[in-house]
Amino acid sequence: MSKEKISFIGAGLMGQGMASNIIRSGYNLNVIANRNRVPIEALVAAGANEVMTFQDMAKTSDIIHICAPGSPQVETIVSGLLPQLKANSVIIDCSTSDPTSTAKLAAQLAEAGCHMVDAPLGGTPVQAQAGSLSTMVGADDNIFERVKPVIECWAETVVHLGAVGMGHKMKLLNNMLSLGYGAMYSEALAVAKGVGISVEQFDSVIRGSRMDCGFYQTFIDCALNDNRESHKFTLTNAVKDLTYLESMAAAARVPNPIGNATKNSFAMAVAEGGDGAEDYIPHLPDFVAKRSGV
Repeated sequence: MSKEKISFIGAGLMGQGMASNIIRSGYNLNVIANRNRVPIEALVAAGANEVMTFQDMAKTSDIIHICAPGSPQVETIVSGLLPQLKANSVIIDCSTSDPTSTAKLAAQLAEAGCHMVDAPLGGTPVQAQAGSLSTMVGADDNIFERVKPVIECWAETVVHLGAVGMGHKMKLLNNMLSLGYGAMYSEALAVAKGVGISVEQFDSVIRGSRMDCGFYQTFIDCALNDNRESHKFTLTNAVKDLTYLESMAAAARVPNPIGNATKNSFAMAVAEGGDGAEDYIPHLPDFVAKRSGV
């Protein structure tokens, strides 16, 4: 049995590494350029085939990955693919998306005889390149079994949570925790500076303690070693994800005051304007300290 033809839309910080691992696993891979041609040219050099339009991609693909900033972009992409999608095609949305939007797209695809899978990501661009990401998947059982070998090209840990949308719901909860850590670390560092405790002293206590974790280590690397690219996840994306979380909680009639406070911490940094909106989350302590006068 020949392998299915795979496509990838969104070969950015995470997507380029994921796509590279699909090629290395022996699949024929279609890619399409957006604004940055550098990753596309690297993937083509590695064996990918570049297509020029979503319509061409839809005609020649069985499984299409989307790795986009959020639901509005995913909706636009699916709209471009739908008219030419082959029956029984599968869309895998690896973005952090709004579960309500995911459910609507799944219904549209089902009407066209196609399938939706949500497989948002856990990990970093380094892990994407290594093929060691984690993913939480929402999909019908039979479709999950079909796409699992492809997902395993780029994910080391694959958890099937249930029906379509469950992956995106879990991803929002995951990001509530990680971004909550970021907001707390930022405030703690600002208070530490205000009371005369250095970043080095702070780290000497937290590192190796029960408060230590992988997220802490990449986050603190910025403050400790001035590594401004220690964790490439923008403040803007943080606000977007926490806004989706807020909407999800509201629809379920569940209060989320901690999630809301976390969103506001990042939103205040983005609202300051300038280049701040595209700063990364480990830069948040700078904004918190500035507001606090320390």
